[in-house]
Amino acid sequence: MQLELVPLLQLQRDLYDISDGQERFRTYLKTMLNADASDAELLPMATMNPMGKEHIPAMLDNLLAINAEAVAAQAIADVSDQLQEDSATFKLGLVVADDLMGGWTNRYTAEFSYRFQIEPSLKRKWLTVMLWTSETPSVQTVREETLITLYRTAYIRHHGIAHTLQEMLHQEGYAMAMAGCQQPTLAKDDMAYMQEVIVPHLSTLDYPTIMACLYGDRAAHALGYPPQGLSEHAGFALALYQSRDSWPN
Repeated sequence: MQLELVPLLQLQRDLYDISDGQERFRTYLKTMLNADASDAELLPMATMNPMGKEHIPAMLDNLLAINAEAVAAQAIADVSDQLQEDSATFKLGLVVADDLMGGWTNRYTAEFSYRFQIEPSLKRKWLTVMLWTSETPSVQTVREETLITLYRTAYIRHHGIAHTLQEMLHQEGYAMAMAGCQQPTLAKDDMAYMQEVIVPHLSTLDYPTIMACLYGDRAAHALGYPPQGLSEHAGFALALYQSRDSWPN
């Protein structure tokens, strides 16, 4: 893959120097959209909350202070040799997604779309590295999220879009393992229980069941879906744990 990192963090931060809400929103649209406002030219910025509270510019300041886009650029350079077989060209941008305050973003549904419903973004040749306001920004987080995005894209390009729970677990387990992630994790005894609960649902296409298996009972309750008796991010923990093994057919 040929990858071009497009600097977006300063553009996001500059919006918060505009005190008037309406003017800020108009500037946000003008910045994100193309000349005739018919499409998002800077697609990752469609995810941000331009009307958020003071925690968003504070996080953007932190990301700029650690030179997050240089960290992402280095991550891209470090794995470029592994991605050479794919001739596709993509732009990549970092964006702050607000799951901490306000109602702009639901973390579970937004993250699900970010991980599994990215075909429109791929067709438009954009990759997004999403950084959440509920998480403390760090060099490690930026690097891992960039690498996960790259390996997820490579996996989807080779295997296609995931539809079943099993396909989603394979995809994310691969991407997290290749990125060197150590989290999410559970105790070994808990892993055995999680596998017992999740394996019967591997072939499901049912969105509520998939969400409960991936994100656990807390997400299921929040979204009004039947719980499965699972802890937070249980499916992702199991996917990472078993990423080098074969799932049952």
